[in-house]
Amino acid sequence: MLTLIEKIIFAVLVLATLYNGYWAFYKVYLVIRRGQGEPGDEDIKRRAWNAFVNWVTLRPVWKTRPISSLFHAFVAWAFMFYFLVNFGDVVQGYFPVKFLGNGFIGNAYRFIADVISVLGLIGMTYFLVRRFLAHDPHLEFHDNIKLHEKVLKGGLKKDSLIVGFFILFHVGFRFLGESFTIALEGHRDPYQPFASAVSGLWMGLSESTLVFWQHASWWIALGLILAFIPYFPKSKHFHLIMAGVNFLVKPERPALGALEPIDFEDESIEQFGAAKLTDLTWKGILDPYACIMCNRCQDVCPAYTTGKELSPSALEINKRYYINDHADLLASGGEEELNLLDYAISESAVWACTTCGACVEICPVGNEPMFDILHIRRNQVLMESDFPHELQTAFTGMERSGNPWKLSASDRLNWAKDLDVPVPTVEENPDFEYLWWVGCAPSYDMRAQATAKALARILNEAGVNFAVLGDRESCTGDSARRAGNEYLFFELATQNVETLNEVGAKKIITTCPHCLHTLGAEYPAFGGHYEVVHHSQFIDDLLKSGRLRPKRELDATVTFHDPCYLGRHNGIYDEPRELLSFVVSETVEMERSRSQSFCCGAGGAQMWKEEEHGERAVNVTRYQEAAETGASCIAVGCPFCLTMLTDASKQDENGLQVKDIAELVAETLS
Repeated sequence: MLTLIEKIIFAVLVLATLYNGYWAFYKVYLVIRRGQGEPGDEDIKRRAWNAFVNWVTLRPVWKTRPISSLFHAFVAWAFMFYFLVNFGDVVQGYFPVKFLGNGFIGNAYRFIADVISVLGLIGMTYFLVRRFLAHDPHLEFHDNIKLHEKVLKGGLKKDSLIVGFFILFHVGFRFLGESFTIALEGHRDPYQPFASAVSGLWMGLSESTLVFWQHASWWIALGLILAFIPYFPKSKHFHLIMAGVNFLVKPERPALGALEPIDFEDESIEQFGAAKLTDLTWKGILDPYACIMCNRCQDVCPAYTTGKELSPSALEINKRYYINDHADLLASGGEEELNLLDYAISESAVWACTTCGACVEICPVGNEPMFDILHIRRNQVLMESDFPHELQTAFTGMERSGNPWKLSASDRLNWAKDLDVPVPTVEENPDFEYLWWVGCAPSYDMRAQATAKALARILNEAGVNFAVLGDRESCTGDSARRAGNEYLFFELATQNVETLNEVGAKKIITTCPHCLHTLGAEYPAFGGHYEVVHHSQFIDDLLKSGRLRPKRELDATVTFHDPCYLGRHNGIYDEPRELLSFVVSETVEMERSRSQSFCCGAGGAQMWKEEEHGERAVNVTRYQEAAETGASCIAVGCPFCLTMLTDASKQDENGLQVKDIAELVAETLS
């Protein structure tokens, strides 16, 4: 128990710290509120529970790096439990009591505190060794990545060192304080085995010496908290709190990459997209506070891993350092001088993103750097008219002809002219049950037309009552939206929703995951509400229900490539694999599959532009991974993936076959 003078001094320090801490945390709130939009508060109880579960169990952390994740859990759980431990130590410092008593609860509390203290110290030591002695390459960046000046000067390492030693000394001296208390009591505490073991080192010390070190340990442990709180919001350690906030307020989207539309009819909007930090959404400003700076996002980023200038992690870190440097200006509502391209990300990095969603999927704290890039693209296209020149051809084609190829709308059904099965239009079959949204690639691209022909045979073989829009179909606008041309997307979406509602479409089958995503997840914001399924889901259902009966099994070893907009964005993983089990003799998985699948390189409008400069091509990297499985065929479920992996296979002397799953199924019908 503290002396009276110690109690007074500590109380004064606590009040001073709470005052300073309040303003530090309130400044963070003011900065985040500078972002655009409002956090949603619908179904707050469920969201709060899910956020709490994610925060306590660290559920998103366990997706990768199992060893580092385990040690991180030691530190995180120690942090959480130490809220109670520090409160208990203050109580014991002010009152002659044993916190929670000597019963079952008190004994359990002391046992957990003892164990979690040791685990926290082990975990923190691991991370310090990992960064400063082992120099783990996962914590580094390529030389071509844009980094804030303070990061280049060692700011990350300095912050890591401050946080690391704070944890070691705070937890360490609290643990030592317990060992001095046990030594004073003269007998070991069975519920504090580790502290009791250490207490044996002090048995020869005098009572006055033990009391001195008991008090000194208490003051160092709790005094470090008081000293650290004002720095806390500026440090990476802040993620331990802000991760929970992020889980709570993160927008609930119909699909991982669903974007919020711009209201072009609102004349008060003067800025489209993000030029400066405060043009980002509030979520985009919250993310850098939650960032753990673990670089897991850049590990899975197809642009970064193939040597481009893009690092999603560097984007968040650069934003964080900029915020720390300009917190007073931002909190007070001042005008920024710098654009995001000046300090946060390079222009090449902005256009290297494939919008695959891997950074969003893997982030252990719920960050969404992909959306920042899309908002920056909107600014570049709509405000600056500054974008890769190759995209202009696709934009013009979508605007004038309803497709990126700039081909005539009247040619959309040419692929079906010589087909031996009917492909009725909505005019020919107005009582259709399913509308088949063929898509631009299967309509115009010669290689993708094989997918359309195969699906037409499958639908007719199964007796499905379907129809197509024919020349009334137009591009969904996915590539326009991912490229930042939101106004073109708005026009296409409005037009398509009007057409779909006019023909009475309720159930839609798509041959392209990008169409699936846009029609199902993004058109509801424009008044289009439909039941949309990918052709892999639909064929799988036909096979399982017996409406479609293969006549033979293909003697082939097939590996399935998960399209980003089918898998990560919309959570469809099982149906394509179950479908393949009906028609091929053997399937094998690539090293990266399902939610960890690697992009083909075509998403995010990359299909319509030259790939940004890097060490190697994304599609070749993915193809090589498929080839390493020993498969004879790569199965895909996306026309973009079909094109990209076919192109990569042509560079291989013994190139693998690349086929859409519909093609494989159609082959078994004869």
